[in-house]
Amino acid sequence: MIETVIIEQEFQQQFHQLAKETQRTETEIIHEALAGYLAADRHYVEVLKQRIAAADRSEFASETEVEAFFAERSK
Repeated sequence: MIETVIIEQEFQQQFHQLAKETQRTETEIIHEALAGYLAADRHYVEVLKQRIAAADRSEFASETEVEAFFAERSK
């Protein structure tokens, strides 16, 4: 499948420069960038689904746990 995507000039320049510096094609750089983004986003969605499922099961932190969490980080 081939898609047409409009890429802002700033990004085009960055792809071009990185391709030149790494002796790869701009297509390779773009594919790697998209693959990395999709992997990270896929992971985010999976974690979000797990957390929603936990909330649906009423698995929440207690008030004491929440207070201890914030107390530790406010030091």
